[in-house]
Amino acid sequence: MDLRNQNITVGELLDNPKSRAVFQRRFGKFMNHPMVKAARSLTLKQLAEMASVYLPKKTIDDTIRELQRL
Repeated sequence: MDLRNQNITVGELLDNPKSRAVFQRRFGKFMNHPMVKAARSLTLKQLAEMASVYLPKKTIDDTIRELQRL
């Protein structure tokens, strides 16, 4: 999947069934959190920066690599 140098929006990723499945599989328990809706306008790069406070870098990097392979 073309992540446009991680400038693709979270909304675009969530609207795509394949990339949404990646998020669902990796972060299922967080997918119903109200912040997910609020994050739709963020870029993947912005989301990764914010998530780095809560998630290990390896988890974030592995997720981005998996999205790129779609």
